[in-house]
Amino acid sequence: MVDYDQDAVETRIRQSFARQGAMETLGASLSRVSPGVVEIELAYDPKLTQQHGFLHAGVISAALDTACSYAAYTVTTPEISLLTIEFKVNLMSPGRGERFLFRGEITKPGSNIIVADGRGYALTEGPAKLIASMTSTMMVIRGREGISG
Repeated sequence: MVDYDQDAVETRIRQSFARQGAMETLGASLSRVSPGVVEIELAYDPKLTQQHGFLHAGVISAALDTACSYAAYTVTTPEISLLTIEFKVNLMSPGRGERFLFRGEITKPGSNIIVADGRGYALTEGPAKLIASMTSTMMVIRGREGISG
């Protein structure tokens, strides 16, 4: 774990997130950045659904991958970059809700490999409903041309 300067880490993550065209296209926003945990929120949009009107599995996977990756950035130093090398998604319930919350949490920090777990929730009136989980593995990148945080 790195020395944690909440403001500096959050600024770095928010600047990086703002460069993600995919998250912008989805209308996603960062709602929480804290040591080892990042949350992303997304409003329901029919343009992001599959044929039954549920949030598409690809959208769920992309948001969970992004939440897990940014959670990993909270435990690295600023010169480090990350690339996802593997993830597994379990879709547990249809993506039906007014809003969605995707939380990435660090399971195992490391100097070369970082593992995170993600959870996706559908939000409506009442309790949040777990719709998906992810286990994600990221590779730490140092000094590679063209790849930066």
